[in-house]
Amino acid sequence: MGKTVAIAAGGALCTAIAFGPARMGYGLFLPTFRDAFSLSTAQAGLIASSAFGAFFLALLVSAHCVTRYGSRVPVCLGSAAAAIGMALVAGTQDARLFTAGIVLAATSAGLCWSPFNDAVGRAIVEKWHGRVLSVVSTGTTFGIAGAGILALAVAMLAWDWRTIWFGFAALALACALYNLAVLGRLPRATASPLDRDKLRRLLNRAIRPIYWIAVSFGVTNGIYLSFATDQIESAGGLAGLQADGAGAILFIAFGVGGVVGLWTADVERRIGLRRLVQGVFLCSAASLLALAFGASSWAGLIVSAALQGLCLMSLSALFSFISQRLYPDISSVSFTAVLTVYALGNVVGPALAGYLASATSLMIVFISAAVLSLVTGVLFRARHT
Repeated sequence: MGKTVAIAAGGALCTAIAFGPARMGYGLFLPTFRDAFSLSTAQAGLIASSAFGAFFLALLVSAHCVTRYGSRVPVCLGSAAAAIGMALVAGTQDARLFTAGIVLAATSAGLCWSPFNDAVGRAIVEKWHGRVLSVVSTGTTFGIAGAGILALAVAMLAWDWRTIWFGFAALALACALYNLAVLGRLPRATASPLDRDKLRRLLNRAIRPIYWIAVSFGVTNGIYLSFATDQIESAGGLAGLQADGAGAILFIAFGVGGVVGLWTADVERRIGLRRLVQGVFLCSAASLLALAFGASSWAGLIVSAALQGLCLMSLSALFSFISQRLYPDISSVSFTAVLTVYALGNVVGPALAGYLASATSLMIVFISAAVLSLVTGVLFRARHT
């Protein structure tokens, strides 16, 4: 039990840092960064795209590292990258070094998360797999909420953002040292390089329904994270709150709502995979519609963001433990494959939404995304999986 708690705590801390300040922090603090580094809209977009590309490549590097060295190497590399990248952001006055820091920090999310599937599979009894992986995945929600609170303090209370980012870097370093010790106690991994047979197994019909829901949610969640603040501004903003604070409120509610993801494995055992997925996509549709029609309302915004956080954390946990269940011998690789499909949806969704918004409006974009979520939930069938 002590080992189970130690791995769960290390994984939750790792995802909290990697997906909170290291990956989401750029968008949360973007208004401050624009002023500090004189960023144009085009430069800000290029930096965001570069960070996503780094995350995508890091997923592939992580899969390679796990098969050759086990979980400790990619987890510690990712935490160290977050520490160095965020320290660089906090300490530089140069826009190029700032960009390098943001991109380096973004690799941590790709490196750190999926290796915990390998760690859990090798060190924890099977009955605890789903619950521990749910805890690891839901660590993200605390990182996002915490980063959102600090971004709000910078916007509303004029806190020094550089001090905050040095604090983020210190936490990432502590995370690296903690996981270096905890994962170092696991049974030594046996090198198992990827071969054609293993890659062919990842195309088996058992996991195809998971790929479909991953790409669908990648599209809609990418649209949400990319255009939610623009939709709030186009609707007139939140009453009594300056423009810089709306995005922070959104991410705080997003993170708090995601706490529900802790119980994903338990809910799946009670109601089954099909009902769980359909419930999540119904919540996704409700979240998107709430933002389409209630972006200027505090209640509408908070409900929308909380539901979106619930969806992201629940599906993240589901992707993790389903990968472990279907492919116990290559669970980190299969989880990485699902995350890669989700990431491709993140790329496609905002690009298509941008064109649709130009031709119509952001409201139509969010309504269309809601329809996609509803259709995905209705069509999902769990019998193959």
